[in-house]
Amino acid sequence: MAKRNTLFIRIVEGKNLPIKDITGSSDPYCIVRIDNEAIIRTATIWKTLSPFWGEEYNVHVPPSFHNVSLYVMDEDNLSRDDVIGKVSISKEALSVKPQGLDGWMNLTEIDPDEEVQGEIHLQISLLGDSDVPRKLRCRVLEARDLAKKDRNGASDPFVRVRYNGKTHESAVVKKSCYPRWNESFEFELDDTLADSLLSVEVWDWDLVSRNDFLGKVLFNINRLQSAQQEEGWFRLGPDKPKHSQYEGTLGSLRLQLRLRDETVLPSSHYQPLTELLCQSVETHLNGNWPDLIMLIDETTTSENRQEVATNLVKLFLGQGLIKEFLDVLFKLELEKNTEPNTLFRSNSLASKSMESFLKVAGMQYLHRLLGPIINRIFEEKKYVELDPNKVELKEAGCTGLHRLQTEADVIQQSSSLLQSYLSELMAAILQSSSYCPLLLCQAFQQLYQRVQARFPDPEYRKVKFIAVTSFLCLRFISPAIMSPKLFHLREKHADARTSRTLLLLAKAVQTIGNMDTLVCCSKEPWMVPLQPAIQQGIAQLKDFITRLVSCHDSEDLGLQTRMSLQCGSMEKEGFLLLHKTKDKCILMTSPFKKYYVTLSKDMLSYSRTQHSKKNSFISLPKIRAVEKVEEKCFGSANVMQIISSDDSGQQETLYLDCKSVNELNQWLSALRKACSHNTNTMSCYHPGIYKADRWSCCHQKEKTDPGCDKTRHGVTLQEWYDPLDPDLEAQLIYRHLSSVQHTMSDKYYELIKQEADDANADQDPKKVDSITRLFTILQDLHDAHTALEEEERLKNKNVFLELQT
Repeated sequence: MAKRNTLFIRIVEGKNLPIKDITGSSDPYCIVRIDNEAIIRTATIWKTLSPFWGEEYNVHVPPSFHNVSLYVMDEDNLSRDDVIGKVSISKEALSVKPQGLDGWMNLTEIDPDEEVQGEIHLQISLLGDSDVPRKLRCRVLEARDLAKKDRNGASDPFVRVRYNGKTHESAVVKKSCYPRWNESFEFELDDTLADSLLSVEVWDWDLVSRNDFLGKVLFNINRLQSAQQEEGWFRLGPDKPKHSQYEGTLGSLRLQLRLRDETVLPSSHYQPLTELLCQSVETHLNGNWPDLIMLIDETTTSENRQEVATNLVKLFLGQGLIKEFLDVLFKLELEKNTEPNTLFRSNSLASKSMESFLKVAGMQYLHRLLGPIINRIFEEKKYVELDPNKVELKEAGCTGLHRLQTEADVIQQSSSLLQSYLSELMAAILQSSSYCPLLLCQAFQQLYQRVQARFPDPEYRKVKFIAVTSFLCLRFISPAIMSPKLFHLREKHADARTSRTLLLLAKAVQTIGNMDTLVCCSKEPWMVPLQPAIQQGIAQLKDFITRLVSCHDSEDLGLQTRMSLQCGSMEKEGFLLLHKTKDKCILMTSPFKKYYVTLSKDMLSYSRTQHSKKNSFISLPKIRAVEKVEEKCFGSANVMQIISSDDSGQQETLYLDCKSVNELNQWLSALRKACSHNTNTMSCYHPGIYKADRWSCCHQKEKTDPGCDKTRHGVTLQEWYDPLDPDLEAQLIYRHLSSVQHTMSDKYYELIKQEADDANADQDPKKVDSITRLFTILQDLHDAHTALEEEERLKNKNVFLELQT
């Protein structure tokens, strides 16, 4: 049994943002923070007050998280980036809307007294006789993960304790976000005060300016009377929010957020549901009568269809039945559709499932196919425009020293460039038949054959090709060309000039995928110069599809696919700056050196170049923690540490400096997932470094001190290359089926009755038994979840009673 919280975040767009640059515009990007820890940075959209990002993420978060905040920033090359505003959503607000939040949300200004974070360790006691306590004692032990208020990347915190009109202050701990005080303060207890409050505030001391607020905790003393003592870590809260004078004037963000709080049962609980789904696929291929897959197809809605499709694709991939599952959906779609021109163009379950399948099983293929041409376009940054209404001669430049280019010159040059890009891309597509994954080949083969059998007439001879290209080109290759960042082909969005080139190339690929140049050229006549290249591309694409659907599981192709899967087991690789320390302090000002780092299924290895022998490595089972490092340690906010133990049990630390917050969190996530089954993990760690005979974070002098902050093993980003989790997918499918159980029942009996009337026969008892079995399985899973929740409730109640006594 495991608890899994997944937060889906889609940052769609912004509007009405304020002007931050002298050009009369802004360069906005977003930072996403979970409890004030930055985990995502979107791309910068240059020179706009209405940016479109369209970026989406799935983040695995611990059950204890409190809120998610999105900060909109304006990027500046010469000075620090400006803060435009933020949107903050609490966990409670997300929990009460299981369907998720979707809409425009106003940005609010940043109030320093609300920008608090961290926890404080306190012990609150009532002293005196057990019946009549006379004094209140507050023992301030330590704090962790406080906000950084000073330019040195730390704070100078002290504690102010208030009760009954009296105030005590602790000593100031200089340059630390992990201070330790271990001081006690006593107050005379006033029994006449009803609901009297003890206030514990944390402040950052400043010599010149006013002190900065770091957070506070409030205790009701009357409620403490029965317990006599309370001790633990308490989350620091903000001060009272102030009324914003900028309310509604900072613009807004269009967001989609959804929190999934899943309790995943042991595998044995999901086995009956998985078996029934697999049986449904096999039975449908043999019998063609209303079954579970057909019912899921009939009862999914546009709001949940993509999620259901992704869950089913991953489940059947894990069961080795993905080809059969997709074939059932192809068959269902073809039975419903009599118009070949609209085949697989709607957002049906078949279309969404095939789309998810391509992303899960074909991303590595897509990267190999498109990587070179996308990189070439980004590096060349050529001005390309075919539409005479959009040609800007000043952007195009000169043909020589004295003559400006004419509009005809620009269009001619653009046509030549686009034909060059298109020729390179089509050549790459033709060559990719040799390394296209076997599963993709077989799925396209099934689709091609099903469509050919459904529309055998000569006038429909192109339909079987268009069915394949509707997925391969229109839903996979073309969207990746238009938005390479969203398919992980580039780290940043393209600038305006490169984006236009990518759009025109994607249009050409779409036209080739539609296999009809006349329609495109009639709608957009300025595409006519590309017509010869497009016609050649159509012939090449037909040749490619013919090769693709002629594949068989030959020995060569099987070996090729196995090699591809072996490459796919590599989790992550790339150049990073590394520094390794063992029994020594960090003395050098710049200790990092560039290495090529590779994370495979059993080790993390690194060498000076990409192709040299990996002579240094860390065995993944030896890793005890993977955590961030404080910015003040190395002057960079994107440094992480890998804490491991050698064969003798001695602790070693490897520091990695990443280029951006995204790269940092991708490496953190990949390593945490790779080490998720490690048993010797640390519960706390030092976010600082050991330098000058003490830890920079908490100032402790003992090098073997266990640590001043808790580790965060559970925070990871969901990526397309993540390993399959059959139990989680089965749980998500169970949850969906439970939500549509009544609709599914009504639809099932409607289909059964319709089939019986058509055949003038009685209902087949096997069919009725199938739906009865499904509902029994759903009830059993519901009972298992209920029993587990009751067990958790009793456990928590017993823990509370123990604390009371």
